[in-house]
Amino acid sequence: MTPETLLSHADDATFWPGEEDHHRRHNVPSAYRDALAVRGLRVARGEQPVGFKVGFTNRTIWERYGVFAPIWGTVWNTTLTRCENEATLDLNGISQPRLEPEVAFCMSATPPANASLEELFNCIEWLAPSFEVVQSHCLDWKFNAAEAVADGALHAHLLVGKPTPVLHIARSGADLNNLLAQTHLKLYLGQELIDEGTGSNVLDGPLRALLHFVHELATCPDAPSLQAGSIVTTGTWTDAWPIREGETWHYETDTSFASLRVAFR
Repeated sequence: MTPETLLSHADDATFWPGEEDHHRRHNVPSAYRDALAVRGLRVARGEQPVGFKVGFTNRTIWERYGVFAPIWGTVWNTTLTRCENEATLDLNGISQPRLEPEVAFCMSATPPANASLEELFNCIEWLAPSFEVVQSHCLDWKFNAAEAVADGALHAHLLVGKPTPVLHIARSGADLNNLLAQTHLKLYLGQELIDEGTGSNVLDGPLRALLHFVHELATCPDAPSLQAGSIVTTGTWTDAWPIREGETWHYETDTSFASLRVAFR
């Protein structure tokens, strides 16, 4: 499929055509080239990139989805919602939506391409609880890594909650990494506990996931760089759970980190 076709399926929430295995995408660098071409098409029609999503950082779900390394994609002004502690999101136009509880960072500066953990910490303005609504245009969520990349890294919408300045949480990268890695999260549908996870599920901690992304972005030909103000959500702490209209989900952690609630319509 061409970048134009990929964008058309995303706009219309339609499934990709079924293909024999030898016609499927398997080349990840080629998939990133197509994803960046789709990014160009979206910019040309007036959408504004506001950050990135990093996916498949949670090693506990690699076997389930058949993707065994992190991927990344673009977050848009049209796919970002900011709130304090709760919001309502419309699922119309999203293909096979699922929900992922995450932590998002906002950059205060562009980190060095080969940044250390401490150099990265010094480039972070704030962090916040986030929910990413992910989607797949492959029937029944059956895809490989290249197909996931070409499918916008499965991004549909990002909800970012109340930000906390990073220096209100930790004074160093090592401290922030340890805090987030040890944080425990509970995910609820209504009042029912659905899943639990810890920050260490996410490449040994969300800050480590962000560091991995910074290094990967620097090696991808023609990829844009992180800028001050860019928001990056760093991957789910649990499995990705199917969601439906009328449901309300929230997550809580065992730290002073803000909670987040979302209702779907």
